Amino acid sequence: MLIKQIAESLIELIYPNVCICCGESLVNGEEEICLKCLYAIPKTNYHLQTDNPIEKRFWGKVKIENATAFFHFQKGSSFQHLLHELKYKGNKEIGTVLGKYLGSELKNSDRFLSIDIIIPVPLHQNREQKRGYNQSEMIAQGLSDVMQKPLDCDHLKRKIENPTQTKKSVFERWENTNGIFEVSDQNIFQNKHVLLVDDVLTTGSTLLACATELLKSDNTKVSIATLAVA
Repeated sequence: MLIKQIAESLIELIYPNVCICCGESLVNGEEEICLKCLYAIPKTNYHLQTDNPIEKRFWGKVKIENATAFFHFQKGSSFQHLLHELKYKGNKEIGTVLGKYLGSELKNSDRFLSIDIIIPVPLHQNREQKRGYNQSEMIAQGLSDVMQKPLDCDHLKRKIENPTQTKKSVFERWENTNGIFEVSDQNIFQNKHVLLVDDVLTTGSTLLACATELLKSDNTKVSIATLAVA
């Protein structure tokens, strides 16, 4: 035990465990981001609100049971830095940590207690191989760990590698994602309440396309949770 403690102290000295946002040392219980920086990111609290602004984005397009985002996305914010680290710097642990925080929020909301299974928005296999992981899957893993709900990363697939959504209009984003997802076995999600997970909701076109495909299964319900909303 003493040798282990000495080894951990040496590792900490060489590779200090610091907050990704502010660079300050993390204390016991903190992972990747300190609580001070975490609480500085503006929360939406939409998980407690019926007919919130995110749910309204899907009205008349697809039937969504409940929808929420953890934070408001702001350019230049701590969250944008975290998202950049998650998507482009290989720091996939950020997704899991933030997913756990989001899961703790959803556990306190009656609106998300009936979830049966958690599904991340899939990347095309080519893009996932290039990045090394699917950031939405990391978030979903954190949610699954805290909410104690099974994670399914196998049956909703992205069958077409569509171009990036950056700088596309709302209609172009919808056109870019329409029909690009498929469910390999419609029976898997039959009679299930699915929680669909993504990193950031912008126009909602990707989530709309995923939900539309999932709802082809009989008596399936879909709710949505993202880390942030733009």
